[in-house]
Amino acid sequence: MVSNDPLHGKTLEMILTQLVDHYGWPELGNRIRINCFISNPSIKSSLTFLRKTPWARQKVETLYVRMLKNRG
Repeated sequence: MVSNDPLHGKTLEMILTQLVDHYGWPELGNRIRINCFISNPSIKSSLTFLRKTPWARQKVETLYVRMLKNRG
C-alpha cells in the first residue's frame, strides 16, 4: 500500500535540503523566523536545532508539504 503522507520516507535532512534548494536561506528565514535560518545558516546547525525543537520542525514540515502542493 502506498502512503498518502508526503513526509513518508523523507528524512529531516532531505526535507531541509529541498527547502533550501527551492527557497534559499534568506527566503527560508523570512518564511520561518528562526535564528538558525537567519544567522550563519547551515544544514548541520539547522538539523541540530530542529531535532531538539518540535514546534520548529513542525513549521519546516508544513512548509515542505505546502511547497510540494504548489509545485503541482
